[in-house]
Order: sequence, then C-alpha cells, then structure tokens
Amino acid sequence: MPKLKFVNLSFNNLQSAIANINTQTIFPYLRNLVLNNTQVDWKAVRTLLRLLPCLEELHLSLNNYNCIDLDSTQYFNLKKVHFMGNPVTTWAEVCKLGLAFPELESLVLADCPLNSLDISNDRDTSLGGRTESESEPSQTFTSPHCCFTHVHFLNINNSLLTSWDDVERLGRFPALRQLRLQGCPLFEDFTEHERRQLLIARLPNIEMLNGGMFIGYEEREDAERAFIRHYMDKPESERPERYNELVSIHGELQPLVNVDLSPKKKVRVMFTCGEMRDIRCISVYQTVHELKQKLEPFSRISVSKMRLFYMDQDLKVVVGAQEMRYPTRKLYRYNISTGDEIVIESK
Repeated sequence: MPKLKFVNLSFNNLQSAIANINTQTIFPYLRNLVLNNTQVDWKAVRTLLRLLPCLEELHLSLNNYNCIDLDSTQYFNLKKVHFMGNPVTTWAEVCKLGLAFPELESLVLADCPLNSLDISNDRDTSLGGRTESESEPSQTFTSPHCCFTHVHFLNINNSLLTSWDDVERLGRFPALRQLRLQGCPLFEDFTEHERRQLLIARLPNIEMLNGGMFIGYEEREDAERAFIRHYMDKPESERPERYNELVSIHGELQPLVNVDLSPKKKVRVMFTCGEMRDIRCISVYQTVHELKQKLEPFSRISVSKMRLFYMDQDLKVVVGAQEMRYPTRKLYRYNISTGDEIVIESK
C-alpha cells in the first residue's frame, strides 16, 4: 500500500503490534494517521514519524500519556495534532509537542487535566525532555507560546485552569485566532454571556471563540466596555494589565444604570384540577416536566398522563387556555405572572 494517504487504527491495542514494523518501509503519501485509544508507546510513535515523512495530521488521543517522549528530531510537515483525554497536567510537557512539530497550526488538548499555562513552576521545562536520554543537552522554555508560533487553532476545553492569568497567556500566542476554552473551574461563577465577554476583552487577537460566530467590531467593543465596568470598582491591585490597556482605548466609563429586565424567579399561581384548587408559589426557571412531577401528589395524575393548560389572567377571555406541551421548556417562556392560572387535566 505505498500510496496510502489516510490510516485510522483507533481502538485497536497496538502496545506490541508496532514493535515488529519494517523500518525500511517508507509511506511517502500518508498524510493523516489516527491512533486514538491504541495505547501505542512513544517509541513506536517515534518510529512511525520517521516512516511518514509527509505526515500532516496526527491523532494520539486517549492513550493515557502523562508525558511526551519525543526525541530532538523535528517534523516540519506536521500541522495538526489531536491529543485529547491524556492525563498531561503541565504546559511544559505540551511544549514538547510544539518543539517536535515547529510548523504546528492546530492543537486539540480537550479533556486534558492541565492546571496552568505557567511554565515557571514546572520542574521539568527542558527542551527535548526525553526520558530515555538524560545526557542530551537541555534548555529552558522562555514562554508558554515559544514553541507554538504558528498555532492558530487551540482547543483546551475541560481543563483545570483556575486563573485569568492563563487566559492572558493565551492572548500572547502570536498566531492564535480560534480558541475553544469551556468547562474550566475558572468560569464556574459566571454566566455564559459574562464568560464570553470577559474572554473576548482579554484576547484581542481571537477572531472565533468556542465555535461561535466571527467576533465583530461591535461585539468586541461591547465586551471591552463590560470588562472595564467589571473591574472599575475593584481595588487597583486586583485589576489586570488589560484593564489599563482598555481604559486607554475607551476612556474612563460611567457605571450603567441597573435596570433588571429579567423575569421574576417566583410567582404565585392558581392550580385547578377538577373541583380542587390550590395557590402555590413556583419557580419560573423549572421546566414543564419538573412542574408536572411536583403536581403528581396534588392531582393524583401521573406525569405521563398529565396535561397542563396555562391561562393568562388578562388574556384568557381573548386567547383562552394554552397547552404547555413541551416538557423541557422553562416556565418563564410562557410569561407566567402572579395571579395566572394553570389547569391540570388527564389525557
């Protein structure tokens, strides 16, 4: 198969299968190699890289790698690496991928338990980093992005990042334009909208965030202004460097008037089931299905057989009852307010 271009060996146990590979056979046309969940060791990976001189895309996900063990050889054709779900925790180890693949453009590290992009605290920050050859010369990584000067797409979803300093380190990657950064402990206290604005404001070079639409001028300006207001009342010691940069662009801003247009979290509603009536205070952020579950004891009707009809106190004469037929819809989507009525019937 000398003209083979794509190989996918995922989910085959290759721990020993590649040990006897013919090292004299070169595959000059192979561009894409997928070795996900094969448990292939680094010695075999190094052998394969030597046999695939034109390889452009390499998948090594789910192989339980807690370190990267590549030699000092550099592979300039390789542009994309998928390294998802491997228990690598330090960015110094990740840098070894950039060292081996200096023209890397796309790097996927989703579901890797990376705790920081700070390389100053990593014990082993040597270039090369082979565990098999301690006699090789070593140097120190100068920055988190020094080995990733061409990477324009990076996915680090579901990492363990906890510091905004790491986000600012991402902002210094010179070619990075597309970033996926979700599911991190850093974002637990923010809404999705707040997360997006704070990220856009800190990452001036990012053009596409978390697979969303292209970040336009208006969205970026809104995010940067929101960022200034987010930090303007905090002590100066808690303001990041980016704050002063944005103030120099947009100036000192006045606080926005706080007008709460969100729906009330709880309302008092009359529930009618046949001759029975009950007034209850309910959360409008629950779903129709969740409401049905809570009404089972009152109505003695199972969820699977229960039908709910919403009646607006002001419009019921005009529009009548509206069936709440979508189980996953939140109650606030019906614009429920205090004094309205919900009728319970059996199918």
